[in-house]
Amino acid sequence: MQTTNHILMIRPVDFKFNEQTAGNNKFQIATTETNVQTAALKEFDAFVDLLRQNNVDVTVVDDTLQPETPDSIFPNNWVSFHEDGSVYLYPMFSENRRLERRKEILEDLKEKFEVNHISDLSFYEHQHAFLEGTGSMVLDRTNKIAYTCLSVRTDEEVLNNFCMLTGYKPVAFQAVDGSNFPIYHTNVMMCIGDRFAVICLDSIKDPEEKLKVTISLKGSGKEIIEISLEQMNKFAGNMLQVSNADNKSLLVMSEQAYLSLTAEQIAALQQYSKIIYAPLYTIEKNGGGSARCMLAEIHLPSKS
Repeated sequence: MQTTNHILMIRPVDFKFNEQTAGNNKFQIATTETNVQTAALKEFDAFVDLLRQNNVDVTVVDDTLQPETPDSIFPNNWVSFHEDGSVYLYPMFSENRRLERRKEILEDLKEKFEVNHISDLSFYEHQHAFLEGTGSMVLDRTNKIAYTCLSVRTDEEVLNNFCMLTGYKPVAFQAVDGSNFPIYHTNVMMCIGDRFAVICLDSIKDPEEKLKVTISLKGSGKEIIEISLEQMNKFAGNMLQVSNADNKSLLVMSEQAYLSLTAEQIAALQQYSKIIYAPLYTIEKNGGGSARCMLAEIHLPSKS
């Protein structure tokens, strides 16, 4: 299935602007705010409450002060969980982000879910090659397609290895923002749902690559809902479709993303899911990521 009702989230203790990631993440904005952690924690807790009010099963793990991991709030970059019981750990570009990989989190999840195999791809860091989980890849889990915009954080060799191990087909391309700067993560420019895809096709400049992506999406039965570069900059591509305990479909995004959408886009999305959104402005500005980045989907078989 494309969606799951089980989500892992990491509650921040020292969230702040990460200098190590800012060079290639143009969604980050340096500010003079002094209460970033306090504001981010308030946003995080309200977001968790929103998900739980909508009957989503959220496992919240507290971050630790040591080691220093300012981006731990975005766990989907270091780990992914799959329906066959496999777990993948990923090579991370920034040295302080590599410290986010915590084996005890996986041990805790084993109490509730079946973990059959852990594949650790982090050795690629020694080769300066990276693949930052479901930030780098937007997975069509039903059709086993990994949509991937290549960047300094997303290496094609590592992508191909992941696809070989999992049986996914890679669909790789180049994507840039309005100033022709490479987009750091695929999940800020596209989202795959069960029957739809939200994508900023304007960010794919090469006509052949744009056609390849379009054909792949349409060929797998997705309605394409296009967003503009301006909407992408407001995190309208950073959505995640989940299911809740009642097996109802929810489309999760930030308030900023929702407010950027047109009435027509909202109507198109509401054909497939109930839209829920939360204010995440502090997290978006300082972290350069939004709602989808905060959600690590747990597709592992449940023990209960």
